[in-house]
Amino acid sequence: MKFHLHLRPPNRSEVKEEIYLFARLGRTRSMITFACISPHPPIILPSVGSEKDRKQVEKTIESLYSLAEKLKKSEPDSIIISSPHPDWGFNVPLFFLARRSLGEGGLAKVKTETFLIGTESPEYYFNEGKKLYQKLNRGPTSGNLGLIASGDLSHCLKEEGPYGFQSDGPKFDEKLIESLKKKDIKTILRLDGMYPEAGECGLRSFCFVLGILEESKINYQPEILSYEGPFGVGYLVANFKLR
Repeated sequence: MKFHLHLRPPNRSEVKEEIYLFARLGRTRSMITFACISPHPPIILPSVGSEKDRKQVEKTIESLYSLAEKLKKSEPDSIIISSPHPDWGFNVPLFFLARRSLGEGGLAKVKTETFLIGTESPEYYFNEGKKLYQKLNRGPTSGNLGLIASGDLSHCLKEEGPYGFQSDGPKFDEKLIESLKKKDIKTILRLDGMYPEAGECGLRSFCFVLGILEESKINYQPEILSYEGPFGVGYLVANFKLR
């Protein structure tokens, strides 16, 4: 997992000033104002997918545009995005969310940190998310923070899909969505073992962001905006309503 954070230790006067400020405002150093789950298939990009292809994932695209509006309203100073893939794993969500909501000029002003997810257990990445939040809170104030968990669900939903059909595929997707709605973290962390043939790529990325949210103690509620799988891969778009 690659960390790209560069945090400067504050001096004593800064620490005293920030402790006083946050005590008054009741805020943590990093105020999470946006969090979501985004799929990352290149086929949904206008430059890659045909009009016919993109019509089949219309709900996914519409939901991503809806998230873009929420991101814009959250006024992020920085964005953390996690993905199991470099390149498209970061670029596809950022195209729909950040570039659409902030524009090229606005995006350049927002600090974007990318976290590449490996093959360690979901629980490992859940704990890494917790550690990252702790690290952020020990550093200087980072302002409004947006979180994007990039990843797809099962790649085994259809025989004609990229990896054929596995019964674990639809079962995994259904259980993940059900567990997210219930905020059943214990089950989410066990899904890898429950459905080993699901062929998913996003679970660890989702767990990383869930770790950040849990450690922040913010009151959040997952909201499923859409789920589609026309090409044999599950595309989930979810917003985390923050209260």
